[in-house]
Amino acid sequence: MSDFDFIIVGAGSAGCLIANRLTQSGAYRVLLLEAGGSDHRFMIKMPIGYGHSFYNRKVNWCFETGPLQALAGRSSYWPRGKVLGGSSSINAMVYVRGQRFDFDDWERAGNPGWGWNDVLPAFKSIETFQRGADEWRGGSGELYVSDMAGSVHPLCEEWLQAAEQAGFTRTADYNGQQQEGISIYQITARNGLRMSTAQAFLHPIKKRSNLKIITKAVVTRVLFEGQRAVGVEYEQGGMTHRVRVQREVILSAGAVLSPTLLQHSGVGPGALLQKLEKTIVKDMPAVGQNLQDHLGIDYLFRSRKPTLNSLLRPWWSRIGLGLRYLLFRDGPLALSVNQAGGFVKANPERGHVDTQLYFSPVSYSKPTPGVRRLTMPDPFPGFFIGIQPCRPQSRGTIEIGSPDFHAAPVIEPNYLSAPGDMEDMLASVRLIRRIAAQPAMRALIVDEMKPGQGVQAQADLIADIRARSGSVFHPCSTCRMGPDDGTNVVDQRLRVHGILGLRVIDASVFPNITSGNINAPTIMVAEKGARMVLEDSH
Repeated sequence: MSDFDFIIVGAGSAGCLIANRLTQSGAYRVLLLEAGGSDHRFMIKMPIGYGHSFYNRKVNWCFETGPLQALAGRSSYWPRGKVLGGSSSINAMVYVRGQRFDFDDWERAGNPGWGWNDVLPAFKSIETFQRGADEWRGGSGELYVSDMAGSVHPLCEEWLQAAEQAGFTRTADYNGQQQEGISIYQITARNGLRMSTAQAFLHPIKKRSNLKIITKAVVTRVLFEGQRAVGVEYEQGGMTHRVRVQREVILSAGAVLSPTLLQHSGVGPGALLQKLEKTIVKDMPAVGQNLQDHLGIDYLFRSRKPTLNSLLRPWWSRIGLGLRYLLFRDGPLALSVNQAGGFVKANPERGHVDTQLYFSPVSYSKPTPGVRRLTMPDPFPGFFIGIQPCRPQSRGTIEIGSPDFHAAPVIEPNYLSAPGDMEDMLASVRLIRRIAAQPAMRALIVDEMKPGQGVQAQADLIADIRARSGSVFHPCSTCRMGPDDGTNVVDQRLRVHGILGLRVIDASVFPNITSGNINAPTIMVAEKGARMVLEDSH
């Protein structure tokens, strides 16, 4: 059994940055364990290639819920990265910090040091924003954030005009001083290549002598002596290995696997652990509870003007775009298809934004089962307008369903179970039609294909939401940060309550879901968490 000062479980959005920071001084020996393999894949590096990773089990855990009553008996598919860079290697790259009030709510929940004024310096320190540094944005961090404004499809401007006609204002930077408003999205890419956390934080430092990276290593449990974490057990190549730690085990396996790893290790709800004959290290009812996720839905429109479909569908055009990308690293293949959107109030009486909008100048209404090839869209010009309510109140659970670590976790999101969540979905889909009815969109739209103009009554809108909505892949809060009152898992320094030498640093610690895509706040949590580890190690 080799000794390390720190063991990090998961080389994903959080783990890659933590490994960078903990090895920086050279004072500590760090082991980084990743269940997946290398991210040196063309379809990971090419931004639009994420469609090919969507169901690829070589880089993706491909989790799935059981049938959900809220979704008319359908299951919900949850892609999660199983590769260096984790979900930052397979996501749509949209970079969203969240709203000021999201983090002020974190602080109000009993987490001093996590309000907006506290997290802003961490956000700035991790990034280099294409437009340069200012009071709100960073200019010297490892993570490059691109502004797509000069490269997106021309129809984005017409959608922005329609949103303005609907009463919304543009913001120069939704990650800056004015967070509310509509705009072109920013993405984690540079020079036409995806900027995952592996690319930004891990590959530049992977040869540090005090860092050991082991891939295809599935951690099966944390090892304890009493209530102190002393190491981990992992499987690799059919062999079981144990490794000890001198200081801390840090779980950065994500909102699905961090809580289930705790449960397999004997830290979790006592009744569940007892039922599955797990040795109980600590009865912690909150492990795997408080799950949150964004639920979204797209409306599909047929367009009078060419969309990305017209470029991505014909084989000769795809060849030309491919050559352009290989030679110059630009064009549609160098971007996300989520190109415009923003954060607005569907309910104008709200004191804060409640809806995230997406405009995608492409459509794929009949994807091949098991495939989500964004380079094979519909054979007609089409586009999506999508929504997700920002702050759903529903809470779900993630639990182990078997003593066997290899068995799939039991995921119950409890979508739409909170009384106000369906009302928020209804307000948001009505907002889609409000924007679509504006002159700039009326001149563009041939017809609404899904759900179709016949779906107008509230009961029909609800039925459509249940039939077509799905996860936007933002699970969080399953090892929630907060005071030790029985409903939280980690304290404000991300230490597991009542356990020595064990922290969780990833999206599972969010006290509440943030307004928008969660990759950026996950990386911010890793930056603050790594600082806390170093401070507490002195």
